[in-house]
Amino acid sequence: MRFSHCLSLVALLAVCSAAQVYAADTTPVAMDDVLTLQIPSNWEKVKPDNNLRLGQFKLPAAEGETEITELAVFPPFGGSVNENLMRWEGQFSGAEKKSTKGKTADGKPYYLLDLTGTYKKPDGPPILRKTVDKPDYRMLAVIIETTQGNYFLKLTGPKKSVEAQVEAFRKSFGGDASKEEAYEIK
Repeated sequence: MRFSHCLSLVALLAVCSAAQVYAADTTPVAMDDVLTLQIPSNWEKVKPDNNLRLGQFKLPAAEGETEITELAVFPPFGGSVNENLMRWEGQFSGAEKKSTKGKTADGKPYYLLDLTGTYKKPDGPPILRKTVDKPDYRMLAVIIETTQGNYFLKLTGPKKSVEAQVEAFRKSFGGDASKEEAYEIK
């Protein structure tokens, strides 16, 4: 009987320690008055590439990767959920895709598009619409619905580097893969 109590206590301590490590390993970063993300300590906040972005982060590269993996955060502006998901899908060729929907930890609906293939990476100012093909890339793009409008998060980089960040990315905005359901882009 005592042995089973000890095992239960050890298991409880392990779970609590893991939660504390995760909590200590992230920092809340307010993007504005509405959106706050939980950013892992190994994601470097950098100056946004353009003034359309609320924020931008450089993520660690997977072993053997030299290309940058970034998270770009955009404020509410134009287009419906489906229009934006279709636009992002158009940024890849030969892509494997999966789209889901869920609710953040605080109840906000979100839509996640997961693309893997050749990314048509923007090259220069967005108005020029120039791109460079980047094979074997992955993008996790999320739209979070709020009372102030839709926020947009795009995590893009080499497939291996993005794969290493999937769980941390979802946790950054309060997503939960186990509670997501398939979403058909219309």
